[in-house]
Amino acid sequence: MKLTHVDESGKARMVDISPKPAMHREATAIGTIRLAPDTVELIAANGLQKGEALAVARVAAIQAGKRTSELIPLCHPLAIHQLDVQFRLLADGVEITARAVSEGKTGVEMEALTAVSVAALTLYDMCKAVDKGMVIGGIALREKSKRDLHG
Repeated sequence: MKLTHVDESGKARMVDISPKPAMHREATAIGTIRLAPDTVELIAANGLQKGEALAVARVAAIQAGKRTSELIPLCHPLAIHQLDVQFRLLADGVEITARAVSEGKTGVEMEALTAVSVAALTLYDMCKAVDKGMVIGGIALREKSKRDLHG
Protein backbone atom coordinates (compact mmCIF):
# COMPACT_ATOMS: atom_id res chain seq x y z
CA MET A 1 0.00 0.00 0.00
CA LYS A 2 1.34 3.42 -0.99
CA LEU A 3 0.89 6.37 1.35
CA THR A 4 -0.34 9.45 -0.50
CA HIS A 5 1.33 11.97 1.82
CA VAL A 6 4.84 10.57 1.27
CA ASP A 7 6.93 11.13 -1.86
CA GLU A 8 9.22 8.57 -3.55
CA SER A 9 12.08 9.42 -1.19
CA GLY A 10 9.93 9.07 1.93
CA LYS A 11 9.46 12.78 2.63
CA ALA A 12 6.12 14.19 3.74
CA ARG A 13 4.28 16.15 1.09
CA MET A 14 0.93 17.74 0.42
CA VAL A 15 -0.97 15.76 -2.21
CA ASP A 16 -1.66 17.54 -5.51
CA ILE A 17 -5.44 17.46 -5.87
CA SER A 18 -5.59 19.85 -8.83
CA PRO A 19 -6.48 17.15 -11.40
CA LYS A 20 -9.39 15.82 -9.30
CA PRO A 21 -12.96 16.89 -10.05
CA ALA A 22 -14.94 18.79 -7.44
CA MET A 23 -17.58 16.59 -5.78
CA HIS A 24 -20.19 16.83 -3.04
CA ARG A 25 -18.54 15.32 0.03
CA GLU A 26 -19.79 14.37 3.47
CA ALA A 27 -18.18 12.77 6.50
CA THR A 28 -19.43 11.83 9.95
CA ALA A 29 -17.20 11.24 12.95
CA ILE A 30 -18.00 10.11 16.47
CA GLY A 31 -16.29 10.11 19.86
CA THR A 32 -17.00 10.06 23.58
CA ILE A 33 -15.88 11.62 26.78
CA ARG A 34 -16.41 9.46 29.84
CA LEU A 35 -17.53 11.40 32.89
CA ALA A 36 -18.75 10.76 36.42
CA PRO A 37 -22.56 10.51 36.55
CA ASP A 38 -22.67 13.65 38.74
CA THR A 39 -20.79 15.55 36.02
CA VAL A 40 -23.28 14.41 33.38
CA GLU A 41 -26.07 15.73 35.62
CA LEU A 42 -24.30 19.09 35.93
CA ILE A 43 -23.97 19.32 32.14
CA ALA A 44 -27.65 18.47 31.67
CA ALA A 45 -28.68 21.13 34.20
CA ASN A 46 -26.25 23.76 32.85
CA GLY A 47 -24.80 23.76 36.36
CA LEU A 48 -21.11 24.08 35.59
CA GLN A 49 -19.27 27.21 36.77
CA LYS A 50 -17.91 27.87 33.28
CA GLY A 51 -21.40 27.91 31.76
CA GLU A 52 -23.31 25.93 29.17
CA ALA A 53 -20.82 23.19 28.34
CA LEU A 54 -22.59 21.74 25.29
CA ALA A 55 -23.17 25.14 23.68
CA VAL A 56 -19.53 26.13 24.16
CA ALA A 57 -18.31 22.73 22.93
CA ARG A 58 -20.51 22.99 19.81
CA VAL A 59 -19.11 26.41 18.87
CA ALA A 60 -15.54 25.28 19.57
CA ALA A 61 -16.06 22.18 17.40
CA ILE A 62 -17.40 24.22 14.50
CA GLN A 63 -14.53 26.70 14.74
CA ALA A 64 -11.97 23.88 14.86
CA GLY A 65 -13.51 22.01 11.92
CA LYS A 66 -13.29 25.15 9.80
CA ARG A 67 -9.62 25.57 10.77
CA THR A 68 -8.48 21.97 10.31
CA SER A 69 -5.93 22.83 7.61
CA GLU A 70 -4.26 25.22 10.07
CA LEU A 71 -3.97 22.45 12.68
CA ILE A 72 -3.11 19.40 10.55
CA PRO A 73 -0.10 20.29 8.38
CA LEU A 74 -0.87 18.33 5.20
CA CYS A 75 -4.64 18.96 5.05
CA HIS A 76 -5.97 21.11 2.25
CA PRO A 77 -8.03 24.18 3.17
CA LEU A 78 -11.69 23.51 2.42
CA ALA A 79 -14.82 25.58 2.21
CA ILE A 80 -17.10 23.93 4.75
CA HIS A 81 -20.74 24.22 3.73
CA GLN A 82 -22.12 22.65 6.88
CA LEU A 83 -20.70 21.37 10.13
CA ASP A 84 -23.34 19.90 12.41
CA VAL A 85 -22.30 18.85 15.92
CA GLN A 86 -24.64 16.83 18.12
CA PHE A 87 -24.33 15.55 21.69
CA ARG A 88 -26.03 12.62 23.38
CA LEU A 89 -25.86 12.44 27.14
CA LEU A 90 -25.05 8.97 28.44
CA ALA A 91 -25.17 7.70 32.01
CA ASP A 92 -21.37 7.84 32.09
CA GLY A 93 -20.46 10.54 29.59
CA VAL A 94 -21.27 12.34 26.38
CA GLU A 95 -21.29 10.95 22.87
CA ILE A 96 -20.26 13.50 20.24
CA THR A 97 -21.15 13.30 16.55
CA ALA A 98 -19.98 15.73 13.86
CA ARG A 99 -21.11 15.77 10.23
CA ALA A 100 -19.16 17.89 7.75
CA VAL A 101 -20.33 18.81 4.23
CA SER A 102 -18.31 20.41 1.46
CA GLU A 103 -18.00 20.63 -2.29
CA GLY A 104 -14.42 20.17 -3.33
CA LYS A 105 -11.60 18.00 -4.55
CA THR A 106 -10.81 16.24 -1.29
CA GLY A 107 -12.75 14.67 1.56
CA VAL A 108 -13.96 16.29 4.78
CA GLU A 109 -13.24 13.45 7.19
CA MET A 110 -10.41 15.34 8.90
CA GLU A 111 -12.74 18.27 9.53
CA ALA A 112 -15.36 15.99 11.12
CA LEU A 113 -12.71 14.22 13.23
CA THR A 114 -11.20 17.53 14.32
CA ALA A 115 -14.63 18.85 15.31
CA VAL A 116 -15.30 15.79 17.50
CA SER A 117 -11.83 15.98 19.07
CA VAL A 118 -12.12 19.67 19.96
CA ALA A 119 -15.66 19.23 21.28
CA ALA A 120 -14.35 16.52 23.62
CA LEU A 121 -11.39 18.68 24.69
CA THR A 122 -13.71 21.61 25.32
CA LEU A 123 -15.99 19.47 27.49
CA TYR A 124 -12.89 18.30 29.35
CA ASP A 125 -11.90 21.91 29.98
CA MET A 126 -15.42 22.86 31.05
CA CYS A 127 -15.62 19.96 33.53
CA LYS A 128 -12.07 19.67 34.88
CA ALA A 129 -12.87 21.51 38.11
CA VAL A 130 -15.47 18.90 39.11
CA ASP A 131 -14.26 15.67 37.48
CA LYS A 132 -10.70 14.38 37.73
CA GLY A 133 -11.32 11.02 36.04
CA MET A 134 -12.48 12.04 32.56
CA VAL A 135 -11.38 9.95 29.58
CA ILE A 136 -11.67 10.98 25.93
CA GLY A 137 -11.78 8.15 23.42
CA GLY A 138 -13.41 6.22 20.66
CA ILE A 139 -12.87 8.99 18.12
CA ALA A 140 -13.46 7.44 14.72
CA LEU A 141 -14.77 8.08 11.26
CA ARG A 142 -18.27 6.65 11.06
CA GLU A 143 -18.83 7.23 7.34
CA LYS A 144 -17.78 9.31 4.38
CA SER A 145 -19.24 9.72 0.93
CA LYS A 146 -18.86 11.62 -2.30
CA ARG A 147 -21.07 12.12 -5.30
CA ASP A 148 -21.04 14.03 -8.53
CA LEU A 149 -22.09 17.66 -8.19
CA HIS A 150 -24.30 17.41 -11.25
CA GLY A 151 -25.84 14.02 -10.76
